[in-house]
Amino acid sequence: MSRTRWFTVAEILADLKVPRRTWQQWRESGKTPTCKRLPNGQLRVSETNYNKWLESLEEVNA
Repeated sequence: MSRTRWFTVAEILADLKVPRRTWQQWRESGKTPTCKRLPNGQLRVSETNYNKWLESLEEVNA
């Protein structure tokens, strides 16, 4: 059985090399991948949702 990998916001920020404030602005405007909120209030993003979100950001040359 394969388990889903879950990323913390800190891991995503490190991967994208963006500051936390940028992430917060993206969250406020609905531009982040789908997140799960844990009972302790922390957010997690599944690897699948993160990869789909990254793929959705690809630009197509006109």
